[in-house]
Amino acid sequence: MTQSASQTDQPDLAELEEKFDPEVRFRPLGPAVGWLVAGLLFTLSVFHYYTAGFGLLREVTHRGVHMAFVIGLIFLVFAATPTGQKSLYRSSLLRPGGIPLIDWAFALAGAVSVMYVPWIFNDLAFRVGNPLPIDVVMGTILIVVLLEATRRSMGWPLPVIACLFMAYALFGRSAPGILVHPGTSWSGLVNHLYLTSQGIFGLPVGVVATYVFHFVLFGVLATRMGLGKLFIDLASAVAGRFSGGPAKVSVLSSALLGSISGSSIANTVTTGSLTIPAMIRVGYPRHFAAAVEAAASTGGQITPPVMGAAAFLMVEFLGIPYTDILIAALVPAFMHFFGVLMQVHFEAKRLGLRGLTADELPRVWQVLRHDWPTVIPLFVLIGVLMNGYTPYLAAFWGITACMVIGIANPKNRITIRDIFDSFVLGAKFALAVGAAAATVGMVIGVVTLTGVSFKVSFIVTSTAATWASALQPFIPFELLQPQTLTLIITLVLTGVVCVLMGCGIPTTANYLIMVTVAAPILGMLGVEPLVAHFFVFYYGVLADITPPVALAAYAAAGIANANPFRAGNTAFRLSIGKVLIPFVFVFSPSLLIVVEGFSLDAFLLAFTGAALGITALSAAFSGYLIQPLRAFERPLLAVAAILMVAPELTTTLIGAAVLFAIALMQIVQMRMAKASAGAR
Repeated sequence: MTQSASQTDQPDLAELEEKFDPEVRFRPLGPAVGWLVAGLLFTLSVFHYYTAGFGLLREVTHRGVHMAFVIGLIFLVFAATPTGQKSLYRSSLLRPGGIPLIDWAFALAGAVSVMYVPWIFNDLAFRVGNPLPIDVVMGTILIVVLLEATRRSMGWPLPVIACLFMAYALFGRSAPGILVHPGTSWSGLVNHLYLTSQGIFGLPVGVVATYVFHFVLFGVLATRMGLGKLFIDLASAVAGRFSGGPAKVSVLSSALLGSISGSSIANTVTTGSLTIPAMIRVGYPRHFAAAVEAAASTGGQITPPVMGAAAFLMVEFLGIPYTDILIAALVPAFMHFFGVLMQVHFEAKRLGLRGLTADELPRVWQVLRHDWPTVIPLFVLIGVLMNGYTPYLAAFWGITACMVIGIANPKNRITIRDIFDSFVLGAKFALAVGAAAATVGMVIGVVTLTGVSFKVSFIVTSTAATWASALQPFIPFELLQPQTLTLIITLVLTGVVCVLMGCGIPTTANYLIMVTVAAPILGMLGVEPLVAHFFVFYYGVLADITPPVALAAYAAAGIANANPFRAGNTAFRLSIGKVLIPFVFVFSPSLLIVVEGFSLDAFLLAFTGAALGITALSAAFSGYLIQPLRAFERPLLAVAAILMVAPELTTTLIGAAVLFAIALMQIVQMRMAKASAGAR
């Protein structure tokens, strides 16, 4: 896939990413302040790199240093309004270095109020539950500054959610029905959110400061040294020659690139700049080309070894090794990309699209011979992880390998300046998720303070049981027991809420809030904790391609000059595997491999049924299997898909029989048509 071909009729990719991803809307800075901010960002990255390799600081100190840098830098890097993000640098007495005085004040207030907690750490045992007036003042300052920092870097939805939860904590006496609680004072709320480990300094910030930052930095460095280019070239060489080649390149390259990056929008822009124009050139409709790239790129957050931040949060929530999370994610990630690939293949066959020519493609051995050193850091990271070391130590050695290989590789050498720029950019990309984690910590703090999660669990399970009782008479042959039907309805409700929440807040924040509220619900119905966490995670990721706020799809539509809403709808359809598979592993946990009571028979049945079901459903949506489907065959295939996805031997065999019967009929029809044409 040639570079020149990929640059036709494309908007500015950096502007496109800024438009749809608020986390990268950085303001322009003047020379002096620019170097100051770059120095602070570089220092933050060095702090995390050093502590990952040579030992973390005391927990509250480590989190405090991280948050002080993050909050302070957000007010220097992000302007208060979108127009401020684009305004030119102008310095004056009221805008030192081009940054308003109020932003400097916010930055200083945030850093001081954060570091106040580590400073009084030795006295915390005497203050928790009985805060001094100065504690309440400093906590109030941090809450206000943090909400503003999150608004600037993430937008309005998450701060609004946090404010609603705090209002619930303060005015619980006025809550309706079962949600009523005694309420708390402002002093009591600040005490819980600021001075304990249940709020701002809680688990989310700890995970970002200990794990996520390091893997973001690794992804930036790995891409800078050429690993992303290797993945895209390798995908082009392997898949480009087949029917509809550029779309298959998009799926494969997004899967590979997703292994080192956990951002849907960044993956969309990076690979889409090459694959979307090529897809359009060989004949794919513009909205379909955008949808393919968006659907494939959202798989990055669920693809090992570098998954989204939520994967690291699972480690802490569940108390299991990161390697278990990686192993559990393998099959669901494969099913997602397999589902997208099958629909891409059927669409290409239906439209009669060609692959790329040999002149348009790199050769596999040439790609490997030229760029093979760039994959060494990824193997180093995986090797350290699989040997039982901590994720942050694995990231330390992965980052070290990136720098050593990058400097030593004569065919794709990076400079000291490249390393400096990567450390600066990595820290920039981690700012927004750091603020979001602290704000979600406030939400979790309110949940633990009020016990609202158990009340919501009771409401949801009661509602699901009522609906199940109403629907039970309409279920033929008693195929579903009341408890199973209740679980299905609860899963549907949970999935819908996850997608709706994800329309306004990032995946990590969505996962944290939903798992705090929804995990107890699923646990009450007998779902294993790992399975419940994965279910919430996958549906939260799905929001990136679900209209009306399908940010990854909209970014891809910007590259393709396509209708964004149509691209979002098509991307959701292409991601049908990600919609179905969470239900499969709820009812057959063996699909996640590392669960208790793993059964090879159950795994093989669920895997085979899911693969065949996704194939049948992809054919039904595309209107093509071996040849174009007739009108009655499409609903038959859809029913067969549902039967095969249900992890029961009888239903899987019935569904498979329908699928193979339709395939056999199509083969016979095709041969008869060829024979008839030959007779003429």
